[in-house]
Amino acid sequence: MLRSARFVLAAVAFATLAGCVERRIWIDSEPSGALVWINHAQVGRTPVDVSFTHEGTYDVRIEKEGYEPLVTPATTEGPVWDMVPLDFVVEILPIKALNETRWKFTLVPRDDSESALLDRAAGLRDRLRGGAAGETAPEATPEATPETTPETTPETTPTP
Repeated sequence: MLRSARFVLAAVAFATLAGCVERRIWIDSEPSGALVWINHAQVGRTPVDVSFTHEGTYDVRIEKEGYEPLVTPATTEGPVWDMVPLDFVVEILPIKALNETRWKFTLVPRDDSESALLDRAAGLRDRLRGGAAGETAPEATPEATPETTPETTPETTPTP
């Protein structure tokens, strides 16, 4: 009986000492205050930070009045300790591990003048005519690669 009580006590103590892994994406834009969507879910205005569960490529859309909307893929890449099977070990150790990725996007001002509108319309017309003749038309939405800075910090401070 005493032996099983010790085992239960040890299991509870181990469970309370278990660490955790926190994964965050910090998103900023120039200029700030742009509205951000990740995988079609609105997450806020820049600068904004979002928690995530899995590493990979996300669809990002950023919009701000007076600027061209930006639609682009952005990738998170984790540290070696966040890969299978090491991620399991890090999850159960009594440490807090932090995996951060930072994305910064630069928005392009939109020219709403009449001549710019006519130029965009003529370009779209030419692309559509070229596409009808069997040519492939380029994307109409500007794409950009974010300045990605993966920052990973395993903190070895035991969590209370």
